Amino acid sequence: MVVAVVDEATADKLDEAAADVLVLPLVAATDGDNPLGVMGRPFDRRAPFFVGLTGALGVAVAYVIAIGIGDIASVLVLICLALFIAIGLNPIVALLVRHGLSRGMAVGAVTLGFVVLIVGFVVAAAGPISHQLQNLVTDYPRYRSDLATGKGWSGQLVKKFHLTSYFTGKSQLKLSVAGGVLGVGKTVLTLGVATISVVVMTLYFLIALPGVKRLWLLLIPLSRRERVGLLTNEVFDRVGGFMLGNLLTSLVAGVGTFVWLAAFGVPYPLLLAIFVALFDLIPMVGSTVAGIVVTLVALSKGVPIGAATGIFYVVYRFAEDYLLNPRVMKHTVKVSPGLTIIATLIGGTLLGLIGALVAIPAAATIQLLLQEVAFPRQNLR
Repeated sequence: MVVAVVDEATADKLDEAAADVLVLPLVAATDGDNPLGVMGRPFDRRAPFFVGLTGALGVAVAYVIAIGIGDIASVLVLICLALFIAIGLNPIVALLVRHGLSRGMAVGAVTLGFVVLIVGFVVAAAGPISHQLQNLVTDYPRYRSDLATGKGWSGQLVKKFHLTSYFTGKSQLKLSVAGGVLGVGKTVLTLGVATISVVVMTLYFLIALPGVKRLWLLLIPLSRRERVGLLTNEVFDRVGGFMLGNLLTSLVAGVGTFVWLAAFGVPYPLLLAIFVALFDLIPMVGSTVAGIVVTLVALSKGVPIGAATGIFYVVYRFAEDYLLNPRVMKHTVKVSPGLTIIATLIGGTLLGLIGALVAIPAAATIQLLLQEVAFPRQNLR
């Protein structure tokens, strides 16, 4: 190993020479158009590290998006439900617009019609409900005495299940306030907020539906925009047909209920008929719940009439689900009866009540896309 000894001046000259050597490549890479240097070669994106880092970042972004969608899933369901209702009511609004009304006035007329229907139902129900509550308050001591002494069929049930002590004061039911009253109040508040939100968003979508449709078509490439527009119009028509078909079956249920109750002298036939018609709008469970309520009211005229009313609703439920509703949907939504039943069952299983409500239009949309897009693509050589 040889060590060279140099003085300070020589060392400074060597440092300057080394600096010039380092700067030379940068100076050589500059020209008049790029005074700060020319861009170097890009990184090799096929390098294992780059591929792994990109994949990891992609998984992280997908995870964050999935978590975000899960957190706002309930809000997305409400938005989709409001949009679905708006598309279903759009044919009525479009009809009023064709007769000279502005879109805002047409939406207002449709909203006013539904408000009048609901207010009429509430007014019709207020009198009977108030009368029954007064009777319940007046007769409560007698009912309690019958239950405590085991009189009547209800008293026999209380005695059979050893519940007599709760009506004689020897035992008390311990109810949790937090889990009882507060829990019910929270549920009612949540349901009320969700209902108001859906109503407000439905009105917004009804007014802005043409703009929403234009925005949707602007997202489609120009070469496919016309065909996508035609398919969108067909989807809107089928959703509107579903709403009209659902209203038709509900009208049939209401009229049938009124005729049956009036024939047997059951009290409040008009009120119960409106109740059945409104609940029949809810797929699968609506007519069942309404039938149970009407059957309980019919028991006031005697067990035979109550039992006959229950049998009537069981028969009507099967007739509506397997005869009337599939055939109406076949002509309005253009969905086969078998697919109607299958779609309703799958939708109810996945999303409950809302899933059952939107299942048939969703099935109609999927069927349309298969017939117009997927199947023709498969036939291309």
